[in-house]
Amino acid sequence: MKKLIALFATTAVASGSAMGAIALSGSASVSYDDNGSSASATTYDADLTIVGTAGATTYTTSMDIDGGTDGSASATINNNDISLTAATLATTIGPVTISADMYDEDDSATNSTTGGLQTDSGDNRSVSVSLDAPIGDATIGLDDSGDVTVSGTWSGVTLTHTLQDGADTTTGSASIAGMDITLTNDAGATEWTIGTTVAGTAVTLGSDKSVSATFGVTGNTVVVSHVAERASKSATTSTKYSTAQKDAYTTIAVARDLTSGAALSATYNTFDSSLTLKASVAF
Repeated sequence: MKKLIALFATTAVASGSAMGAIALSGSASVSYDDNGSSASATTYDADLTIVGTAGATTYTTSMDIDGGTDGSASATINNNDISLTAATLATTIGPVTISADMYDEDDSATNSTTGGLQTDSGDNRSVSVSLDAPIGDATIGLDDSGDVTVSGTWSGVTLTHTLQDGADTTTGSASIAGMDITLTNDAGATEWTIGTTVAGTAVTLGSDKSVSATFGVTGNTVVVSHVAERASKSATTSTKYSTAQKDAYTTIAVARDLTSGAALSATYNTFDSSLTLKASVAF
């Protein structure tokens, strides 16, 4: 592992002085939420991503640049509000890919949201090594955690199986008779979705009793989504996810793209009877 890291560092230094292509992308948005019976709030967000490529080496960095570290309008604006959100350097040597995650996420419990992802504390920076080798119609992958992944597409059906300690996963997807079907089995727990289009309306059903329907055409859509009741779930050593109980709710979102390149949307949420208005632009 030390030799691979040293080799990776040498490759990164050699490519740093001859970065061949740099791409910029980003987005900005302003949202007003009446929060139902609670006090209304205005929030904003602006993000910038820089990707530099030289040969088989790619460096990616992302920044939150909206002038408030928590994304709220009440935050004090100062130079420290431009914060790093990701920094990754990756290179490929034949079938071997080496990737360095150089950003240590702030994953303290105080920043986790109710019912959301909560990771363990500590330094999250890492160097990973993975191998992808084609064998016939399948591809076999191996990473430095010991997980082995076999994937491929046969007769229009895409399958991926990952062998890992105590929690093997299998995913599959296919389009059959106008229906898009996905299936996931994670350590014995199975989830599925079925999507189809009827009279111009795209409908998706999920095994968790969720359903969504999309009306309209590209750039001018209405999306109705129902999310089923969610039970509480404790975090586990393998997933580090914890969720709080939440009642079922429905959202109705209307979105429209403008000729100026901006987009407007309005979303009503029955969970708290709130209406959110949002204007955004991406480049």
